[in-house]
Amino acid sequence: MGLLDSVLGQVLGGALGGAQGGVQGGASAGAGGGNAALLQAVLGMLGNDAPGGGLGGLVQSFERGGLGHVIGSWISSGQNHPISADQLGQVLGPEILNALTRQTGGQSSDVLGQLTQLLPQVIDRLTPHGQVPANGLGNTSDLLGMLGPR
Repeated sequence: MGLLDSVLGQVLGGALGGAQGGVQGGASAGAGGGNAALLQAVLGMLGNDAPGGGLGGLVQSFERGGLGHVIGSWISSGQNHPISADQLGQVLGPEILNALTRQTGGQSSDVLGQLTQLLPQVIDRLTPHGQVPANGLGNTSDLLGMLGPR
């Protein structure tokens, strides 16, 4: 899973124990903090308690933007379709992008670039049965545990 596993190692490193978290945390302390903040912001965007309606609301935004097939591939059990930073920026809109940028302390172009890699992986991992659960993913506080090691 690449970036997601690296970020999870940083976020969960202390809880998981062992060398993996320590090595990842020490090797990428500067960039890792931004990735960890971005992961937390993404989870905040996907939870049932998110202002935009969580994952269900995000799916609707993708569908309105003509990219329902892209997010559908992230949810399904097949291969994830890529998304460009421009496409993702249009789907998310300036309000969500500005909020993510504030939460992470990064630049909007950097945040979008990281999101094009992180968001498909997070959604893929949170929907292991290939569909959005009828009751949503749960509250934001529950989601990090769902991303844990498999």
